[in-house]
Amino acid sequence: MKIMVCLKQVPHQDARLDVDPSGVWIQESNIKFEINSYDTYALEEALQIKDKGDAEVFVVSVGPERVTQALRTALGMGADRAVHVKDPAVEGSDPLGLAKVLAAVAKAEQPDLVFAGLMSDDANYSAIPPMLAELLGMPHTTAAVKVERSGDKLVVDREIEGGANEVVELQTPCVVAVQTGINQVRYASLKGIMAAKKKPLDVKTVADLGLEGQVGAAAAKVSVVKIASPPKGDRAQILSGSTDQVVSGLIGKIKELGLL
Repeated sequence: MKIMVCLKQVPHQDARLDVDPSGVWIQESNIKFEINSYDTYALEEALQIKDKGDAEVFVVSVGPERVTQALRTALGMGADRAVHVKDPAVEGSDPLGLAKVLAAVAKAEQPDLVFAGLMSDDANYSAIPPMLAELLGMPHTTAAVKVERSGDKLVVDREIEGGANEVVELQTPCVVAVQTGINQVRYASLKGIMAAKKKPLDVKTVADLGLEGQVGAAAAKVSVVKIASPPKGDRAQILSGSTDQVVSGLIGKIKELGLL
């Protein structure tokens, strides 16, 4: 079985985010980056399948040179090889453009299963996995909290609204977007980190994938117009007094706002 895992490198969760002079993105020069948290669970799910039998796991990411660090981390965790789509022509791509890039890699690799995180920590679109599945003509599901493999089928528990779960059955090849908490993510061991240096990391360009003119800012149908820090609030009210007084006051405020 061949399993493809889609990874994104995002700003570290503890990074201080400042808007860059363009006003449409953050300053990247002074912050650290890490693998998107949702994608670490997707990778772990693939590695657990590999641990149980004969499977090859390869990771794919799109972005500048710094993305190599995320891919090497994934290789240190146990992935067999990596594909890095590194090309200025892909910069400014919207979710559809990125889905096209991942689909081109998948069409060349012909994986039996594609794992991705439900969303990215920075953009929160949750759009790329369904788009990827549509471009590949594969069945898919999102928000997976449990995945069981039975031959060439997957039985997936997925979260739906209202705190309920839905169970779906998918025929492979398919695309599964996983929710955080689906498993316990492993760390890259020292042995794994050393071994990662010798594992294949293939660099692709937009031309290699046959996507000239189809991705990047010029082809994007969605673009960021402006980002800004949230305005500072000045309406905070501190309730004082005994516990009973604070509770009573809080309930009163909630009723005033029509929330109770």
